[in-house]
Amino acid sequence: MVSYAMLCGVAPMAAVTIYSVEGLAGLGGRLFYGVLADRLGVKPVLIAGLVIQAIVIAAYLSVSQLDQFYVLAVIFGATYGGVMPLYAVLAREYFGQRILGTVFGAATMLSSLGMALGPLAGGMVFDAYASYHWLFIGSALIGLGAAGIAIAFPPLPRRQLQMA
Repeated sequence: MVSYAMLCGVAPMAAVTIYSVEGLAGLGGRLFYGVLADRLGVKPVLIAGLVIQAIVIAAYLSVSQLDQFYVLAVIFGATYGGVMPLYAVLAREYFGQRILGTVFGAATMLSSLGMALGPLAGGMVFDAYASYHWLFIGSALIGLGAAGIAIAFPPLPRRQLQMA
């Protein structure tokens, strides 16, 4: 985001603050999405969060001013921060406590792999096309794919929900 903001003409120091705003918003998002998940259920809140993230990533294609970056950083940061803890709850509900460490370890390993390879892929896309547009489009599609995977998880039997 910082590089893209600078490419849009935002001063480097101001561009760095976008990332800080995103991180701060994630703190509130963890509480907000946690409360929502307790009231509405983890799966629908996770799906909504993934879709919101995908929409916000695509929306970066149409911003160029610092205040616009801040708005998207707040929304994306809150949603990203709020969705991440839900994976642990979802893993427990679907796979049980006995293998929670393995399931959650695999899930975090895959997400860490994506976070490690994302900047490399982004740099390669930018070098090839001199634009971040395809990176944002690809990221949005991956987010929608993640929402699709979450939707595909079968509903838990009512008895399991009551025990959880």
